Amino acid sequence: MDLLRLVLSLPLVAGLDFSYHHTAELEAFLREVHRNHSSITHLYSIGKSVEGRHLWVLALGRFPTQHKIGIPEFKYVANMHGDEVVGRELLLHLIAFLVTSYQHDPVITKLINSTRIHIMPSMNPDGFEAAKHPGCYPLEGRYNSNGADLNRNFPDGFISNSHKIEPETQAVMDWIKTETFVLSANLHGGSLVASYPFDNGNSVTITSDGISKTLDNDVFVHLAQTYSSSHATMHNEKVCVVGDYFTDGITNGFAWYQVEGGMQDYNYIWGQCFEITLELSCCKYPPKEELSSFWNENKMALVEYIKQVHLGVKGRVLDQDGEPIADVIVEARGRRHICPYKTNRDGEYYLLLLPGIYVLNATAPGYKSVLQIMNVPDGTEDFSALTYDFILPDVSAAPKLASCPTTPRYTESALSTSKKLNPTINILILINTFVCSFQITYVCF
Repeated sequence: MDLLRLVLSLPLVAGLDFSYHHTAELEAFLREVHRNHSSITHLYSIGKSVEGRHLWVLALGRFPTQHKIGIPEFKYVANMHGDEVVGRELLLHLIAFLVTSYQHDPVITKLINSTRIHIMPSMNPDGFEAAKHPGCYPLEGRYNSNGADLNRNFPDGFISNSHKIEPETQAVMDWIKTETFVLSANLHGGSLVASYPFDNGNSVTITSDGISKTLDNDVFVHLAQTYSSSHATMHNEKVCVVGDYFTDGITNGFAWYQVEGGMQDYNYIWGQCFEITLELSCCKYPPKEELSSFWNENKMALVEYIKQVHLGVKGRVLDQDGEPIADVIVEARGRRHICPYKTNRDGEYYLLLLPGIYVLNATAPGYKSVLQIMNVPDGTEDFSALTYDFILPDVSAAPKLASCPTTPRYTESALSTSKKLNPTINILILINTFVCSFQITYVCF
């Protein structure tokens, strides 16, 4: 950790100053980085804004141009509200820090070699260009050029929202479908807190203490706490707005205020990707002279959060001939998602889980389900989740490809069976807990 702090003080890419970079400057910087570090970067656009500006992404990794089996995909997205600009600049400085630290710092080198990191500095470039008058509460720039709030524009898991899907939103939805994203964060401004799903809710998910709780609430709390505790001040519970007090600098999104059609809920429900929202500045568009301070406050947290993509378990589902099987549901008992988490075309699965003992179930039509009890360690320091491959026997038919419709999924009837846990599995967990306490191996049979 001390070495990482030392490297965090290294100079950044020449020419990147602490000021606000408009579209042409942002594009020039990204192209320069890719040109000078082409072996570990890939610059691509996922689409265009309403006014035709590219939605640029820089991918960093040992294999930056394509997904590689066993290497998880991570993403940062900033500036989806065009007037919330600190995150946009922080991601540019993060890019500069990562490429200049590669092969010089062992921690960053391992992180880049073991992770494919996608960074989108601006999801709403039109809004940023419209925010011509910096201030804590700009009068323009929040929305895209069609006047839409992009963080209210995604399909919602709880209600039927009839919003027209905007080009920027559609581009992100398509992007999520094409990559095997495991972990993500979107960067905002206007407060100082790490917020986690759900942002919306109903009687199925809202608890007596007013949070809208996912089945992976323990993981989400850990993710939010990781960022907040690694941030220079977020965990100090600074109050930006009267009435907003956040214990340890984190909050459940719904408990703070309800959001319909938010991006983090969409990622979790339909994208098989855990995402949290990072509010990084009390002032949405602060003076440029403060940007260096924001970078110093956030740089450690930005790195530590990426490392969390290596929590839990990963692996593949194969048939008896060693061929990958796509569209197989692989989930931990007690964490059955409304839109089941399935293997990709390479038969891969990634499950973010805190250290502990779990029963994993791999199942697909035409195959016998396979249960596996696992003692999951913390893989973040070694930059690798526990790896386990399922072999499905007795092939009789290929699993049917199934998509999850973009309509509300969280209803009483839909969740009635997901809350039931087979008593036999409970007994298996108790037995395995006793057995594993006397074993060193990570996977217990």
